Amino acid sequence: FERFTLEGLSYHPGNVKLCESTGIPGGLLRLVIRIDMNSLVSEVVETLKSSHAGAKADIHAAVLPAAQGDPSLIRQVLANLLENAVKFSRNKSDRRIEAGSFERDGEQVYFVKDNGVGFDMKYHDKLFGVFQRLVTDREFEGTGVGLAIVHRLVTRHGGRVWAESRPGEGATFYFTLPGRSGS
Repeated sequence: FERFTLEGLSYHPGNVKLCESTGIPGGLLRLVIRIDMNSLVSEVVETLKSSHAGAKADIHAAVLPAAQGDPSLIRQVLANLLENAVKFSRNKSDRRIEAGSFERDGEQVYFVKDNGVGFDMKYHDKLFGVFQRLVTDREFEGTGVGLAIVHRLVTRHGGRVWAESRPGEGATFYFTLPGRSGS
């Protein structure tokens, strides 16, 4: 695990690149570019460090296997998931965020896990919809499109995305990227 400590974190909306991510034409991507997932996580964490001020958080990143696809789009997936993890765990004094992966049934699964507010799984069908929010703007700022972008980008790569959570116990967001090309 690589550990990143973010000194001075508080949520700062505006890191979602809506124009870049929502204007993509439909259909699957046809890319075979090797993606260094470790570098992408490091880049996203550096961006979070420079764009947040206030509290503290520990982000633990396991050594991740490489994937295939469009690195800029997968960077956006990681940015949205890590940004949400930071945002929705901000009220925890021991804020912990983890990025990792595992293999299941021959498929590489990547995940971002936090110990934040979590959500009730009975609302899981709303998570990835545009402008669908499970919290109010007074509780946590946001546009309601971040997870919809994640879903769209992962789906465009031929992957899947889902989440598991319990209220008050944090959340874990998973995604797959087919065509893994070694580590």
